[in-house]
Amino acid sequence: MLNHITIKNLAVVDFLELELNTGFSVLTGETGAGKSILIDALGLVLGDRAEAAAVRYGADRADITAEFELNNNQISQWLSDNDLDDADNLSECLIRRTINAKGRSRGFVNGQPVPLQVLRELGEKLVNIHGQNTHQALLKTDEQRLLLDNFAGNNALRKELNQCYQQWQKKSAEYKKLQQDTSERDARLDLLRFQVQELQEFDLQENELPQLEEEHKRLSNASRLIETSQSAYYRLSEDENSISSQISHTLNELTALGELDSRLNPVLEMLNNAFIQIDEAGSELRHYIDSLELDPERLNWLDQRIAGIYDLARKHHIEADELYTHAETLNQELQQLENADSHLETLEKEVEEFRKAYFILAKKLTAEREKASQLLAEQVMSHIHELGMGHCVFEIRLQSTDSEQPQLHGMEVIEFYVTTNPGQPLRPLSKVVSGGELSRISLAIQVVTAQFSDIPTLIFDEVDVGIGGGIAEMVGSKLRLLGSNSQVLCVTHQPQVASQAHCHYFVEKQSDDDSTKTTIKVLDKEQRIDEISRMLGGVKITAQTRSHAKEMLEGK
Repeated sequence: MLNHITIKNLAVVDFLELELNTGFSVLTGETGAGKSILIDALGLVLGDRAEAAAVRYGADRADITAEFELNNNQISQWLSDNDLDDADNLSECLIRRTINAKGRSRGFVNGQPVPLQVLRELGEKLVNIHGQNTHQALLKTDEQRLLLDNFAGNNALRKELNQCYQQWQKKSAEYKKLQQDTSERDARLDLLRFQVQELQEFDLQENELPQLEEEHKRLSNASRLIETSQSAYYRLSEDENSISSQISHTLNELTALGELDSRLNPVLEMLNNAFIQIDEAGSELRHYIDSLELDPERLNWLDQRIAGIYDLARKHHIEADELYTHAETLNQELQQLENADSHLETLEKEVEEFRKAYFILAKKLTAEREKASQLLAEQVMSHIHELGMGHCVFEIRLQSTDSEQPQLHGMEVIEFYVTTNPGQPLRPLSKVVSGGELSRISLAIQVVTAQFSDIPTLIFDEVDVGIGGGIAEMVGSKLRLLGSNSQVLCVTHQPQVASQAHCHYFVEKQSDDDSTKTTIKVLDKEQRIDEISRMLGGVKITAQTRSHAKEMLEGK
């Protein structure tokens, strides 16, 4: 529900901050005071088209912020799915809209900039505005279908149907793609078989190339490695003046001196370690020399093997070190294509299974919709008649799609039909009613379906235009009833409606020589009596008028 709204520099509003309550609330005030400014602001913050004229004269920009309490899991999930939830406060949603003096605007959800389309999509889940020249979710067939399904308790069945449809659609797409690929499969199979056989015969091993290149480098330089290593070994250990001999001789001399001066002991220790290291290095070098050999045949084989790898890589237009992975990929593709007939047959069976399952669910959903549509239409029409439209006829029609293939929302299009004049044919709701009639029809529908609705806030803009007396009192009674399940806000001129509200907001325009401002305040009990009296009696308020106003309020 809407908890709080802040409006800056919008039309005649300089600054307005308003806390809103649950239940049924009304906005009243003199004609021209700007009662619809709150609804206009809400429309803008929820994505309505903005114009430069909306910005207060002399201001750089208008700024509207609305704070909503999230008590609907579907809205919370939608925010999460679109990465717009506030991790620090999952129970609220903050929506902001700015409009500059040139008419350019920006939208934000929980501090994140979003396109206007996102604001509109979110707005339709949070608020339903009923009134002339406002966005009307009720006129959309999608909303009408949703209202009927909610009323019928079809949510679980509809979700199961949607999931079945998604599975059928996915498997159908896979089947069609595989069918299309079949026409090119034979040519591709011939090529793959040749390529895979060639690669398998070559029998390339994983990481073989770097190992081959390392061995090739060693064999191609074997003469140099043997000659240089032998020379080094001779200098280390075999020569009369080898390094090992010289260190040994030096150790003997210094050992004798060490007996005369112990400060030579660290030097002796280092020389001894060096002698050991030189001796071990010589031993390792000798083993290395023994392992080296000249092998022209092996070197020739390596030349051919490495050349073969690079030739195959060029043939397949890849890098040589990618050839092993490429061979694995080709082999997998070959196996898939060779098993394509079996896979195609399996997919065909799965598509048909999901199709049959879908139509079983769709038939059940159609039956539930047909049963609920008549009951919903009867209840709505009863409320419409009580609201002063005694000649109105309301029907809910289910028109078959006449399709042999599953559809996302079922096998029928659901649409509300109405006629408000005797003898006239019923036509779609969106095409035949005026703003005032639509508001009352909407009210009747909302009263019946409120407990099933997913939209937490309902707004009625002058729903009582052209009515009065007992009908106005009935409108107020139904709005109050609606407020027991939803947050309801209504702009009204009728005291019979205003007197039944749980909360009363008064809109006032204040002007001086320099500016005009609109303010909104919450009325206490005495102030409500004064306002209801004004609405009843006009300019001159008598004691009798105040008594009547007090009686109207105390009767609620």
